[in-house]
Amino acid sequence: MKLIIAEKPDQGLKLAAPFSFKKRNGYLEIAPNSLFPEGAILTWAVGHLCELVPPEEYDPKWKRWSINTLPMIPDTFHYRVSKSKAKQFHIVRELAKRSNVEEIIHAGDAGREGELIVRTILQTAHIHKPMKRLWISSLTEKAVKEGFRALLSEKETYPLYEEAYSRACADWLVGMNASRIYTLLMKQNGITDVFSAGRVQTPTLALVVKREKEIASFVSKPFWEVLAMFDMDGKQYEGKWHNKQESRLDQPEMAAKIAAFCKGKPASVHEVNTERKEFQPPYLFNLSSLQATANRAFTFSPKKTLDIAQSLYTKGFISYPRSDSSFVTKGEAEGFAAILQKLSKQDAYKLYFPTPITSISRNRRYVNEKKVTDHYAIIPTEQVPTVSKLQEDERKLYDLIVKRLIAAHYESAIFDYTTVTTLVDGRATFLSKGKQLIRQGWRTVLFAENSKDDDDEVLLPMLQQGELGIVVNVKVKEGKTQPPKRYTEGQLITLMKTAGKVLEDQQLEKVLNKTEGLGTEATRAGIITMLKDRKYIEVKKNQVFAKEKGTLLIDAIGEQILASPEMTARWEQRLSEIGAGMADATKFMEQVRKLATTIIAHAVEGAKDWDFSHVDKEQFQQKSPYKKTSVPLGLCKKCDGEMVDKGTFYGCTNYAKTKCTFTISKKILGKTISQANVKKLLATGTTNIIKGFKKGEKTFDAKLEWKEEGIAFVFSNTEKKDD
Repeated sequence: MKLIIAEKPDQGLKLAAPFSFKKRNGYLEIAPNSLFPEGAILTWAVGHLCELVPPEEYDPKWKRWSINTLPMIPDTFHYRVSKSKAKQFHIVRELAKRSNVEEIIHAGDAGREGELIVRTILQTAHIHKPMKRLWISSLTEKAVKEGFRALLSEKETYPLYEEAYSRACADWLVGMNASRIYTLLMKQNGITDVFSAGRVQTPTLALVVKREKEIASFVSKPFWEVLAMFDMDGKQYEGKWHNKQESRLDQPEMAAKIAAFCKGKPASVHEVNTERKEFQPPYLFNLSSLQATANRAFTFSPKKTLDIAQSLYTKGFISYPRSDSSFVTKGEAEGFAAILQKLSKQDAYKLYFPTPITSISRNRRYVNEKKVTDHYAIIPTEQVPTVSKLQEDERKLYDLIVKRLIAAHYESAIFDYTTVTTLVDGRATFLSKGKQLIRQGWRTVLFAENSKDDDDEVLLPMLQQGELGIVVNVKVKEGKTQPPKRYTEGQLITLMKTAGKVLEDQQLEKVLNKTEGLGTEATRAGIITMLKDRKYIEVKKNQVFAKEKGTLLIDAIGEQILASPEMTARWEQRLSEIGAGMADATKFMEQVRKLATTIIAHAVEGAKDWDFSHVDKEQFQQKSPYKKTSVPLGLCKKCDGEMVDKGTFYGCTNYAKTKCTFTISKKILGKTISQANVKKLLATGTTNIIKGFKKGEKTFDAKLEWKEEGIAFVFSNTEKKDD
C-alpha cells in the first residue's frame, strides 16, 4: 500500500477528491481504484512540522546571550518536532511505520519548501522507505490524476531539498549570530531592545532606510517654467520653453523676461518628429509581478495577494501561485483554447471574445520550455468558476490573472509619439509632446474604456514644418523639486526581485522573468510582514516608512556585507544553482560559516565608532508586562499632583479627582520627549538640548522650557528656529 503525504489538510482533500475515501483522525483512507489497486492512505503536514533546533541544544553555553560565545557555528544541523504540531507529526510517523506501507508518495507543494517540509518529517521520524514524487502545477481533478500516473523518482527533486535545507541553515547561521551580536552591542550602548537581523530581511530593510534618508535629506528648490499657447491658422497647442534640453529656470525674473519677450510674437513650426512605437501584451504573471500589480490596482499587501492566490489554487481555479516563471510549455499553451472557450461564456469576459489571435502556442513571448522552472506562469485552469460568485477579493485577483491570459491573445498596441519644436520670433524654442493611439490592441482588455494610462494623453493637431502662427497666450508656471517617493509594498517586492535596482519598465519586464534578487517568490511577502511585525517598518496609505528602530539597526550595520542587496542576490543565485544540481551545497555552507564569523568581527569593530547620543534610548527599553507605568516623574505645574507616563502623553495623577488637565505631549514636532527630559523639565523648568525637531522641511535642535502659558522652545546662540 502507498502512503501519500500532502503539505496541508486542504491540499490533501483536493488530492483525494477524484477518488472515493473515508475520513479518519488526521488522515484519509482512499478506496481501491484504477490508480491505487490496493487503495492508499493520505495524510498531511500542517506546514512545517519540524524546526531547526535552537542554539542551546547544540551547546549549553549558547543559551546565554554573550559576545564571548559568538559566533555559534554547529558542526551539523538538526531538526526537532514543533511542540504545537507534535500530534500531527506522530500521526504521520505511525502511518509511515505501518508494515503494509511499502512506498511513500511525497505530495508536498511542488517547490523548494514543499520538498523540505515532507522530507524533513521523514528524516526526523527515521523513515527510510522507497519514495516517489508527485509534481503538479494545479489541483484540478485532471491534473491530480495525471500527476499520480506520472510520478517522478525522488532523486529528480532531491536537489531542491538540498537548496531549501541550505537556505534554512544559512538563515539560521546569519540570523542567530547577527541578531545576538547587534542586540548585545546595542545594549552596551544603552539600548536594551532585541534587534533581529537576517540574510534577506536586513538588506531589504536597508533599501527602505536608504529611501527614507534620501527623503529626509532632500532640499526642495523652486523653479519656473514658461508655457506658451500657439495658434497656427486656427490649430492651437501648448509648448514649453526649452534651452539645451532644460526647461526649468532658477530665477523668476528670467522666466518673466522670456514670457514678456514671447507675448504676441510670431511663431513658426520649426520641426515635427513622429516616432511609431509598438507595445507587446504584458507577460503572463509570476508571483512577484502578480503581487506588484495587485498592490498597484487594489493596494493588496504582498501577503494578502499570496493568501488569496493560494486559496484560488487550493480550489483548483488557478495554477501554482508561488511560481517564479512567466512562461508556459507548449502543452499548456495548447490547452488555452478550451480554457478561453469556458471564460467566453462568463458575463465578465464576453466582451473580449472572439480574440484576434486564436493560439499563442508558437509565440516565444509566452511559450518557452527553457524558461519554465519548477512551475509555469500563473494562469487560470480548465476548472473555471462562476466569477460573479467568487468572494470579492478572490474575484479581483482571478480577474487580473484571466485578463492577462486573454490579453496575450490580442495584437500589440501601437502609438505615434510626436515632438513639435516651435520657434518664437526665430529665437525662443518651445517643445510640445503628444501621442496618438493608432491601434488599441491588448489595451482593449487591460485598460477600461476612457481610463487614463500612467501618463496623460496629449493630442496634438496635425502640424507641418514651416507653418506660421502667433503666440496667443504665455504664462509663467512656478513649481518646486519633489523628493523621491516612498516605495509602495508592490514596488518593494519588485525591488527585492531586482536586488535594489530601480529599472525602466522595459528593463524591468525582462528582469522580472529571471530568478534573482532577495529571497524567493514564496518568501518575499513573509519578509515584508516580518519587518512590519518587528517594528522596523510601517505601511501607511500603501507607502512604506522606515521606523526609528529600523533606521537605528541599519545605521549600526553601516556598509557591512550583511546589509548588501547585491551580496544576498548572489547567494540567492547560488542557492538556485544548488536546486538545479549545478552547485555544491557543502561548499556553499562553508562560505556561510565564514560569513557568520565575519559578521561578528565587523560588528564588534564597527561598534567602536557608534554614536547614539542623539537617540532617545528610553523608547527602546523593553518593558515587563507586569511593570507599572505610573512611576512619578515630578510635580504637576498646576496642582499638587504628580506627573506620570500615560502611554501617549504625560499627565497628572489628579485628573480623576480634580480634573486637572495639565499634560505634556510625548511627541513634539516629530520628536519623542523622553521621561528623563520630562523629569528635568518639571524639576528645573528646562530640558536638555533635544536634537531633530522637524517643522515642514526644516529640522532644528532646542531645549524645551516651561512657561505659564505652556511649553516653549529655547535656542542657544548657535541655534536658530526656522519659522
